[in-house]
Amino acid sequence: MEIVETPIQGCFIIKNTIFRDDRGYFFESFNQCKFQELTGWLGQFVQDNQSESLYGVVRGLHFQKDENAQAKLVRVLAGKIVDVVLDLRPESPSFGKVYSVELNDVQDSQLFIPRGCAHGFSVISPKATFFYKCDNYYNKESESGIHPLDSELNINWKLDAGNIILSEKDSNAISWAEYKVAMGNP
Repeated sequence: MEIVETPIQGCFIIKNTIFRDDRGYFFESFNQCKFQELTGWLGQFVQDNQSESLYGVVRGLHFQKDENAQAKLVRVLAGKIVDVVLDLRPESPSFGKVYSVELNDVQDSQLFIPRGCAHGFSVISPKATFFYKCDNYYNKESESGIHPLDSELNINWKLDAGNIILSEKDSNAISWAEYKVAMGNP
């Protein structure tokens, strides 16, 4: 397992050591002790989630507020996505930065997203199965989101505008400017 830092403070790409032979492959997708040793993160995951989406789907930019914030460890089980992280932490040196990375079922890399970040992804293969671990339970009253197509953020979802599929919830999410004003940081 190798950890690669990203421009977002506390956000890491995890490159797994994959053992391949004529039967297939094997890798350890998570080991709490190794993960803590390599990243310094002392949390513990309590919930696993999985979704399947079709080409053109953009999910996000989602986050849980306040004490219900979640750190996530994400990976793709099948297909290919563009995974996006937006740092929402005003005290962070990477506040307002957007980081994106392509994740797929061939490289089997994972992305660790710390608490205080919004997260989303787009599906750039015919279909993708997405899996993630959370260190805090989902709380409906604390869920929020920033519009994934916000022009100020200018995220490259690697999709033509006519192919993007958003949920009603994501279409009605607040803008990045509205978020900053609500946080007292215009």
